[in-house]
Amino acid sequence: MSALHQIREKSQKDGQKKNEETISSLSTEMKSMIDDLKSKLEKERQSFAKALSKSSKECENSLKIEAARFQEVYEKFSKERSAHLQAFQGKKEKTMISEHEKACADKIARLEESLKKKKQDDKTFNILRKTLGSFLGNGSDEDFPPDD
Repeated sequence: MSALHQIREKSQKDGQKKNEETISSLSTEMKSMIDDLKSKLEKERQSFAKALSKSSKECENSLKIEAARFQEVYEKFSKERSAHLQAFQGKKEKTMISEHEKACADKIARLEESLKKKKQDDKTFNILRKTLGSFLGNGSDEDFPPDD
């Protein structure tokens, strides 16, 4: 019995030793796999970081180009806007001058008409005065100025 017991203990010890060796071997193998995965992940991370950096630089360059284009378009817009405003202002001024000239021409025409009417009234008054003076007998042609 004791021999069986010793065989059994030895068998258990051998089994336990074998289990420990298996566990140790698996542990080493898993550690190696984990290290390989870490290495692969680090390489992929570095590769991704490089690609991201390159993409970032390309985006930054594109942004600079677009900003320069925007600035050009804005400057062109500002110049054209200024030119349009000046043209509009010039047109507005010409319209105002034209309206003022027309108003002045109308006033001059009315004044000329008024002057003609006044001259006509003066002639009529002189004729009336001469006529009245001749009826009354005390007026002579020398008393009255000549007609225009």
